[in-house]
Amino acid sequence: MDMLWNGWGDPARATPLPDTVTGLLRDWLGVKPQPTASARLEEITISAPALGDTALHALRAALGDRAEGVRTDTESRIRHTRGKSTPDLLRIRAADTTDAPAAVVLPRSHDEVLAVLGVCAGHRLALVPFGGGTSVVGGLAPTGRAPFVALDLRQMNRLLDIDPISRTATLQPGLRAPEAETLLAEHGFTLGHFPQSYEWGTIGGFAATRSSGQASAGYGRFDEMVLGLTLATPEGTLDTGRAPRSAAGPDLRQLLLGSEGAFGVITSVTVRIRPVPRTRRYEGWRFASFDQGAAALRRLAQDGPRPTVLRLSDETETLIGLAQPDAIGSAAEQQHSAGCLAVVGFEGTEEDTAHRRTAAAAVLTDCGGEFAGDEPGQRWAHGRYSAPYLRDSLLEAGAFAETLETAAYWSKLPGLYAAVRDALTTTLTENGTPPLVMCHISHVYENGASLYFTVVSAQGEDPVAHWTRAKHAANEAILAAGGTITHHHAVGTDHRDWYVREATDLGVAALQAVKRRLDPDGLLNPGVLLPAD
Repeated sequence: MDMLWNGWGDPARATPLPDTVTGLLRDWLGVKPQPTASARLEEITISAPALGDTALHALRAALGDRAEGVRTDTESRIRHTRGKSTPDLLRIRAADTTDAPAAVVLPRSHDEVLAVLGVCAGHRLALVPFGGGTSVVGGLAPTGRAPFVALDLRQMNRLLDIDPISRTATLQPGLRAPEAETLLAEHGFTLGHFPQSYEWGTIGGFAATRSSGQASAGYGRFDEMVLGLTLATPEGTLDTGRAPRSAAGPDLRQLLLGSEGAFGVITSVTVRIRPVPRTRRYEGWRFASFDQGAAALRRLAQDGPRPTVLRLSDETETLIGLAQPDAIGSAAEQQHSAGCLAVVGFEGTEEDTAHRRTAAAAVLTDCGGEFAGDEPGQRWAHGRYSAPYLRDSLLEAGAFAETLETAAYWSKLPGLYAAVRDALTTTLTENGTPPLVMCHISHVYENGASLYFTVVSAQGEDPVAHWTRAKHAANEAILAAGGTITHHHAVGTDHRDWYVREATDLGVAALQAVKRRLDPDGLLNPGVLLPAD
């Protein structure tokens, strides 16, 4: 099944907002119904593929002349145009296809990827690896090179190897997360990676963007799970990861993780796996303030016991009910939403889960937390992948909804939180009406944590331009307050200019030297992650 072409996920799950919520949007934010409906897929026109017959024949030959291996039809190209940020969706709904690929190529093996790269080098064609299409930072919209082809990896979706003794598995990059979990579960294992994009995100995409899942407190980030990578480049194959750890020079795995298709195409990933947990328990805790809740999370992160899931919504997000997306607009939820809601989850054996839960409860209570029962945690678990669908419903109602994230050391977190909130509120206030700015701590570490902001406002006359100003202001606030420009959404094109400042000119020059060696013609995802050299 394909993802909704002008929205998120399964088309069957796209549902309108209840009247109570649309009324709140109108009264609080001045949201008005949009005067024009979204364009329909069959109505959208697109320019003819800017590829000569010779290049098309060569691409088909690289795949063994397999039928449907190279697609140039309008629908396939539209479905591979940009990603799933709110500006991306608004542009495609307005029938803007200026970033459409000239062709979509579907390889089945590492050797076919190498062959396609050879064709692209010979014909000076840019190439963009395409996994689940879930990028929200411009990671699928190259700049400075045209035409380009989208390398759709969906047919590279196998479990290549599993080693139950070492507890490792080797997976192809186009394997979607639910499929990976199903294959691993047949052997009694789990990867434990559950980001909000879980239903559509792919193994290769997780590695290429340094993804972080909602259970990162227990299982770790995806880059911490990766033990080995195989990369196909225009200059050949790069294999990394002979052992779980090594002192043999700098770790090349870390160079490839987060490279966002700029250095090569990831064709296999070896990851560590864990036994499927025998029990899962999610619960809610309430704190009087965001600062108080953050202090409790810091204590658990630093001194333990470490839950598997640990997240905290600020007062506004708790009040609105965004911590539990299926409860948005519920009067009952708002009546019981004083303070800040933390969701705490435990997975593992029954004995270990019970022990950690009891010990964590003592810490949370000592920090001023009040146990809110299992219902908030269970509701969060039930709706944990629903927020992007809610975003689509808000867009249909005439609201603008978008997210951004960052991370910092614990000592800098309060200032970072205040600076980003202020930047978003100031730039998105129109006619005296401020936006709704919500935040939660989504990932915790011994030394710091991430902040994930959600913004809702009226769309206005030019919502993309309005958001661009707000996003730039937030990015400036992040760097000034000592945060990183992205914690898990990646760099793409949206964050590239601020990443350059964070990494420094010398650091970027070093990465550009790597790119020149692996991709001498600059064909791989040009303008994404790094500025054109």
